[in-house]
Order: sequence, then C-alpha cells, then structure tokens
Amino acid sequence: MVKEDRSTWKANYFVKLIRLLDEYPTCFIVGADNVGSKQMQQIRSSLRGESEILFGKNTMMRKAIRGHLENNPSLEKLLPHLKGNVGFVFTKHDLNDVRQKLLENKVQAPAKAGAIAPLDVTIPKQNTGLGPEKTSFFQALSIPTKIARGTVEILNDVRLISEGDKVGASEATLLNMLNISPFSYGLTIYQVYDSGTVFSPEVLDITDEDIRKKFLQGVTNVASLSLQIGYPTIASVPHSIVNGFKNLLSLAAVTDITFKEAETMKEYLADPSKFAAVAAAATPAAGSGAAEEKKEEAKEESEEESDDDMGFGLFD
Repeated sequence: MVKEDRSTWKANYFVKLIRLLDEYPTCFIVGADNVGSKQMQQIRSSLRGESEILFGKNTMMRKAIRGHLENNPSLEKLLPHLKGNVGFVFTKHDLNDVRQKLLENKVQAPAKAGAIAPLDVTIPKQNTGLGPEKTSFFQALSIPTKIARGTVEILNDVRLISEGDKVGASEATLLNMLNISPFSYGLTIYQVYDSGTVFSPEVLDITDEDIRKKFLQGVTNVASLSLQIGYPTIASVPHSIVNGFKNLLSLAAVTDITFKEAETMKEYLADPSKFAAVAAAATPAAGSGAAEEKKEEAKEESEEESDDDMGFGLFD
C-alpha cells in the first residue's frame, strides 16, 4: 500500500471533517489527555455504528471550519473551544447514551509526578504492610503512623492531593507503594454542539421534571408579583378570581345578599348542626377507629377491676 503524501492527506482530512459536520447535527468536543492508543481503539470499537471520532491539529480543524462558514455560519461557535488536545465525537444518537459510553471507557491509572490531579486523593487508614524503615517517608508527608506487628499502620484518613494540584514525586511514590491508582482517564467532554448551539455537558443532566419545577416556580413568581402590584396577568387572574369569590362569600355571610354558590354556606351558618353532621360523615373511619380503641380500653379496665374484686392479682 502506497502512503499518500502530506498535501493529499490534508485535503482528505478537510473533506472528511466537512462531511462529518454536514452529516451529523450534533457532536461532542472532547479532550484526550492521558489517553493511549489502545484505549482510543477500545473507545472507537464501543461507539462503532453510533458515532464517529475525529482528531487532528487545531490549526487544521480551524482552517477547515472557517472555509465552511459560508455554508454553515453557526460552526463559528466551535472555534473558541478548539484549544489543547481536543477532537470531535459526531453522533446522531441520544447524547446521554453516547456520553455514558464515553464515561464507561475510562481506565484506572497510577499517579505520575508532575501530573495535574483531576480529583482529590485520600489515603484511608490502613495497615500498609510496609516495614518500619518506611516510617520516615510517611513523616516527611505529615502522615500519622504507628508500628503494629512489625509494619507501618496509618492512623487516620489523610487527604494526600487536592483537585487541581500538581502531583509531587513523593506523593506518586507513596501511592505506587500502596498499590493505589487514584486517577481514571478517558475522553473528557468539554462542550456539546447541537444544531448551531454550543453548551456545557452539565445541561444533559437536566430532566423534564427539573424543567417543570423551574417553570412552575417562574409562574408562581409572576403571579405573586402581579398580585402585589395589582397588574393582571394570565398567571395571576385565577388567583384574583378566587380572591374575589372569597370576598363575595364574606359579603354574603354578613348581609341578606345571596347567590347560588353562597346558599350552602348560609345554610350552614343558619344551622351549624348540619355542618357538624357532614364533618362527622366525612371521617367515619377515624371515628370508628377511636371508638374501637375506647372499647378496648374499657374492656381492659373492667378486667382489671374484676381481678381486684376476686381478691387476688396475677402474681398472688
């Protein structure tokens, strides 16, 4: 197989990138720091048939996108995010499903000196199995230890590295001695592009229920403000009608004015016993339960009294 020259390779790359941008309406902008070739092959295999992955030099990606802006101006929103070791994951499938597969293809990795920690690293209290000669090593890292059965034991949980810190040589050596691989690496999603819109991947965590709650909260705020300033809106009109109806009932209750909706109220006010009867009928279960409890208590009391009358108790 004859290897194509560099100019031909660049031309083919531009054609492929433009084809993918036109064919797929959505894509992820992902980072590939600390991702090896074998792991990348596994990721491609897991996404085969659903998505296409394309990496390249940032200058080439920018040049291809700028040359295609006349046909699709919204692609310009991608340019500010093409920084560092990034690429594209193009897909037509559900974004959450594709993101989940990307997260599943992360692999554990040991801490390396000079690397930036992507998360906090805490060493749990444990018996390390290391000999007493390692005590000074732990002391240099301010880790409290004691010697138990000839080995070094860590007394408390210790936060060794904080997120964003650079891993030192001593920290990396200690984690390797304890066989702790605290980090996991894979394709990291930086941004999501969907039909001309670029947004953070955290947006994918928003559910329909979250949207519903936010909408209802907004409606409540609009209704409250409208009622407070006396400015009617669609959100406040139902509350205004209910408040007006309450005022009419109050007026009917203290005057001879009446209307259909107030007749039942006036009837109860004229004869409160009717309201008591309705209330009692509405809670028959509660009433019967209380009556049964009273009967049981009365029965127990009568039994106790009968025992006293006989002149002896249970333990006599």
